[in-house]
Order: sequence, then C-alpha cells, then structure tokens
Amino acid sequence: MTDRIPKHGLDAQGITTAAELHWNLTTAPLVEHAVRRAEGLLAKDGPLVVRTGAHTGRSAQDRFIVRDSTSERTVWWGKTNKPMDGEAFDRLHQDFLAALGTKDKLFVADLFGGSEPEHRVRVRVINELAWHNLFIRTLLVRPEADELADFDPEYTIIDLPTFQADPERHGCRGATVIAVNLEKKLILIGGTAYAGEMKKSVFGLLNFLLPPHGIMPMHCSANIGPDGDTAIFFGLSGTGKTTLSADPNRTLIGDDEHGWSDTHVFNFEGGCYAKMIRLSADAEPEIFATTKRFGTVLENVVMDPVTRELDLDDGSLAENSRGAYPIEFIPNSSADNMGPLPKNVVMLTADAFGVLPPIARLTPDQAMYHFLSGYTAKVAGTEIGVTEPEATFSTCFGAPFMPRHPSVYGNLLKKRIAEAGVDCWLVNTGWTGGKYGVGQRMPIQATRALLNAALDGSLKNANFRKDPNFGFDVPVAVPGVDSGILDPRGTWADMDEYDRTAARLVDLFVANFAEFAEHVDEGVRQSGPKARQPAAPATA
Repeated sequence: MTDRIPKHGLDAQGITTAAELHWNLTTAPLVEHAVRRAEGLLAKDGPLVVRTGAHTGRSAQDRFIVRDSTSERTVWWGKTNKPMDGEAFDRLHQDFLAALGTKDKLFVADLFGGSEPEHRVRVRVINELAWHNLFIRTLLVRPEADELADFDPEYTIIDLPTFQADPERHGCRGATVIAVNLEKKLILIGGTAYAGEMKKSVFGLLNFLLPPHGIMPMHCSANIGPDGDTAIFFGLSGTGKTTLSADPNRTLIGDDEHGWSDTHVFNFEGGCYAKMIRLSADAEPEIFATTKRFGTVLENVVMDPVTRELDLDDGSLAENSRGAYPIEFIPNSSADNMGPLPKNVVMLTADAFGVLPPIARLTPDQAMYHFLSGYTAKVAGTEIGVTEPEATFSTCFGAPFMPRHPSVYGNLLKKRIAEAGVDCWLVNTGWTGGKYGVGQRMPIQATRALLNAALDGSLKNANFRKDPNFGFDVPVAVPGVDSGILDPRGTWADMDEYDRTAARLVDLFVANFAEFAEHVDEGVRQSGPKARQPAAPATA
C-alpha cells in the first residue's frame, strides 16, 4: 500500500502524531477496520450499518467561518454564516492538533471535490473513525492510484467526533463545532459523528471558490436523457433530488452537488447520499438496491441484531436515516460524472401548506425569484430539533452551504439560463388535498409522469392557466395524470380555507424576498406574488 502514501505527508502540515496512519485505504480494508473497532456491523446483504449518536443531522447552528482578510468582504455574514474570531480558531486548531497526537490510529484520504479537472479542489480528510473515512471516500471523487503519490492538498478537513469544544476558549456555541478557515484552508469538525458535515464542508468550499471563475455551484441533482438533454433538479433535503434523478430511463450525473461551467454540468462528488427512511423497492428500485451492496454505508438504519435484516420503515433511531454509496451503484450512472449543458431546470419544493400545484412553468425572471426564495419544508430529522415538517425559505435551495451573497448565485443562474435557453419548472413534491397533517404527500407516480412530460418537451404543448396567487403557468391537463390534482384548490375539502392558506403563503414569500429586492432587476422583482394580508409565522 506504500504507493498510496503521498510524498506530502502530515508533517508538511504541521501535524505530529504517534498514531498508526492508514493512507488512502480502499473500501474493503476500511470496512474491516470499522467492524474490528466496533464502529459498525455488517448487515445480511453486505452494507456497513453505523450509528451517529445524538447527532443524526447537521448541526447548522454550530458552524462558523473565521472572519479575516479573505472572508471579510466576500462572505454573506448573518444567521447562516456566523463569524469566528481568528484567535479563537487558532486555539481550537492547537487543541485539535493535541488531540490528534493522542490517537492510536488515524485514517487519511486524499480526494477531489469536483469531477471536472479544471475546476476541482484537492482535499485531504483526516479521521479518527474508519467508517468516516469510508464515508468521505465514497462521497468525494477518488483519485486514480497514480495521482496519489504526488497529491498535494489545497484544503484539509480534520474530523474528530470525540473532541469536545469549549465555548469560552474556542468562541463557539457548545461542545460541537464546525469551523471553516478560508485563509488557512482548514476545516475543523468536532463533537459530532454525523458524517454529512464533511461532505457539506467541501460543498461550502466550492460554493466560495467557483463563482469568481464564472462557475455556477448548485445544490442539485442532475441526469441526462436519451437524446443528450441534461436536466438539473434543485432542492433541499427531502424534496426528492436523489429519488427523481435516479430514473432508469436517464443517465445519472449525480444526486446532490454540481457545477455549471461553459461546457458541462459536472458532479462535485463520486457518490450519493440518499434518505433511507421508508425507502420502497417499488417506488425507488435503484436506490433500494444499494441497501443490499457491500460498500454502502447505512447511518441510523434499524437492523435486527440476530438476522441482520434491515427495517427501513423504523424511524426510532432517526427520521434522517441515510445511505452513502458510490455513484456506480446506480446502474445507469455517468462514467465521467459529467453531462452537456442543461435543457431543463427543475426547482423542487415540498410545500407543507398544500398550496402549490404539482408542476408550474417559470419564466427566467420567475426562476430567479424562486431560486432566491428557496421555499420548501424542512423535513423531520434533517436538522437537530426539527421533529416534523415546517415551512422554511432557504435561499438558492441551500443557504447553509452558500458563503457568498445569494445575489451572486442568483445572477449566475439567470445568466446561465439565458445563455443556454433553458426551460424552467417548479415541482411540488409536498402535500396535496390540504396542508401537512390534513392532506397527503404528492403521489410519486404523478410527479414522475409530470416530470417526464416536462423533460421530453411534450408538456410545452399543453394548455396552461395562470395561477391566481403566484402568476406562473400551470398545465390544465397532462396525459396519464389525474387532472384534478393539477388544481390544488380543487383538492381541498374547504376551498375557502385553501384561499386563506394561499394568502398566508403569498405574504410569507413577499416578506422573505424583501431582503433581495435591491439586488435584482425590476423584471425579477415583478415576477413574484403580490402581498395579500399581514404576514403570518412560517409554520405549517
């Protein structure tokens, strides 16, 4: 394995440790280490099953960016991007280095963030847990063996779940901390075993680095149709990005993070990270099949201790149970993780109010409006403390991962849409027949049928009506879809209650967009809904 040890070791990064270092291990030895160290168990059909403890989702309130000369004028400071003092970070860094020195084993992976060679970043990840190293190796892009010897990392992530931060000493909120130093090119993660923090940290880096080069970073999935037509699916966790992009009739580029350059849509990752809770072999056969593969990592999935059979319907450990697997586990995935420029952009939302139609056509101005709004439902378990869906606005469909001002990404998207002549759609995978708790989740069969019509171009020939609340175009009839579901008002038992709920949602949109109004042109400002009544709290 010496050929997988790079010339640029940890000592070049000022890291001294007596730990036994395991460099760039492949899947099988990492699984062996994880099982031997009691970090996880093998399920009946081969996947590694692990638990993340108290942290079963991202700790969004414990993430900080060091405020310095690199970040001062480039980061959009506020409730999402919270500042950390440079001296506090230095103390945290010193304590992380001290903690590394006490470990008996460390697992190190040298990886790429980004599949397009011209626009990728070299990342070194140092883990105390073997399964964390397997996770991040699965999720990022794996270098070829001959690329490892000369691998010189640009950015480094140190992830120590057993580290306990001190708020007074480290300038954070509690024992958990995710600290990003853009100037020192270093990310420190402590006090949480939720592996998704590593993946999203790399996404945040690319969201900071790429826009100045004209590359649009996106929290989206992407796939390619049989005619070479790329489709992009924006959406937050739980809106269906992974499910809808894993289409047996289309080639998967990736399920979560991509860049849009002058020539390609390219995956930032080499794996997928899908929600497992109540996964269905009938509705999602490609993803379900990954739960029976060696090399898949299943987080917080319930397993019978005797038979090692999985119970994907059991949410007692977490509603946010997850599976990480290499993208090639999806049978029709792209060999190079890239595709041509897109012909369709789909914005997915899980509308907890049950107001939005299952699909609507957007103008470019409306697309920018809804991209900046980023309306969806925050799904149970995605973040600590969220126990049931609630309405939320997450600008750019990924505010927690966007270091720069939303207008930077919004203007880039509008430019790309205009240059490529892209068709834009808003798709509601949320509730119909009433709000959350009253109505039911949108049937996935109807969503797939509507998407197929949008992506193959036939939906453009449908008759459309103007939505009275939001002003976008909604199809009146689509072959193979119950026309009743296309008019959300008609699905409610009490239409007056629908009107009141729709008015509330419109006002929430208007109030949310106020902070972006001065950063967009008049066409975008006029493309949103108009206020109907005093705004109400954003709860479903």
